[in-house]
Amino acid sequence: MIIDLKGKVAIVTGAAAGIGREIALTLGREGVKTVATDLDTDGLTKLGDEFAKNGFEGLQIACDVADAAAVKETVARVVAEYGTVDVLVNNAGVAPGGPVETLPVEKWDLNFSVNTRGPFLMSQAVIPIMKKQKSGRIINAASFAAIVPAIGGAAYAASKAAVVYFTRVLAGELGPWNITVNCYAPGMIPSGINNFGSLPPAEASKMLDTLTLRRWQSSDDVANLVCFLASDLAGYITGTMVDVSGGKLATQRPYVAYEGPAV
Repeated sequence: MIIDLKGKVAIVTGAAAGIGREIALTLGREGVKTVATDLDTDGLTKLGDEFAKNGFEGLQIACDVADAAAVKETVARVVAEYGTVDVLVNNAGVAPGGPVETLPVEKWDLNFSVNTRGPFLMSQAVIPIMKKQKSGRIINAASFAAIVPAIGGAAYAASKAAVVYFTRVLAGELGPWNITVNCYAPGMIPSGINNFGSLPPAEASKMLDTLTLRRWQSSDDVANLVCFLASDLAGYITGTMVDVSGGKLATQRPYVAYEGPAV
């Protein structure tokens, strides 16, 4: 089987860096007209240079996904340029946190503004377009924190858990128009936000011990899943969250398997 996305039009939010950037590049390689949005204009410029160098087709648009007017304007621009939207990847996210007792309300609101309001506004903007063509893919970024949250991460975990149930409801509402809605839950990808890559060896080893596939995750692990969910091969998958965490805590002590003589 070959994933064939050539000629499709996709919007990827939070695409200036990290997972979003890799998703945009992966879709670009598959022949998708990929519109990358973010607030990081420098990152978007660099992504645009990468697209140009590789001959990928697409646009880079500065957009705040929590701003209803900006979202509508962005989607209208995409439709004016390409005529439609086939795929929406709501990847943009933030994760400021702290103990609930002392958590500033601004941090709580920011998590929900970007992580939950953003997918709501973006989805709302593309739904009429997808309904008209009776097809579409909406793919939302959840998180492993929506399965097992971390201490100090109440705002983030709550916002991502909301994404999971938003995804399920939206899938139910859009099924009659052949529009699928799914979300993905990444695991541990070293980045500037979490600093996994710079942990002391003993601490890094302890974190890797929670993984069934005992290695740090890479952005393309997620991008490849998104590419599949965007394709016709995933046409009968909807309303679900796909755990793409390397089997994080799939069993109580996954590290035991790595202590055997065979390993």
